[in-house]
Amino acid sequence: MAHFITREAVAADVASIVALLPRLADYTLPPNRTSEMFWSSDAKLVKRWADGGEPDVFVRIAVDAESSDADQAVVGVAIVTIKPDHFSSEPNGHLEVLCVAPAADGSGTGKKLLAEAEVEAKARGAQTMSLHVLGNNQRARHVYESVGYDEEMIRAIKFL
Repeated sequence: MAHFITREAVAADVASIVALLPRLADYTLPPNRTSEMFWSSDAKLVKRWADGGEPDVFVRIAVDAESSDADQAVVGVAIVTIKPDHFSSEPNGHLEVLCVAPAADGSGTGKKLLAEAEVEAKARGAQTMSLHVLGNNQRARHVYESVGYDEEMIRAIKFL
């Protein structure tokens, strides 16, 4: 089994991060939704972050520990925005993205990235951490529940 290490992302990692983002839609999607809907805005966010246009965003990645520095393919990413909590207006870390490549499935890489993101969000003043997850994304919901996240809100939609 490959060994993965985590680190703070840098602008040079953007292409590898964006290449991983379609994995966010790697499950049975709800009707009337396309794969691109689940990751295209995140790709724009990470590009703005790399250009310095998102000062309240931080990005952590996981890479194969055995690859050379010049050839470090991203196998996991966590992207967090620090912004006011929806209810309390207190500083909140919002997990925009957490995904891992199939090569890192089951390795604990996603949970490690999430734990590191929580530590960094707290260091930046966040008092809570939030995220959005679709109801039928059972894999993600299981991970979040297993590390203490409470499904606090349900969003309903009706296509007209």
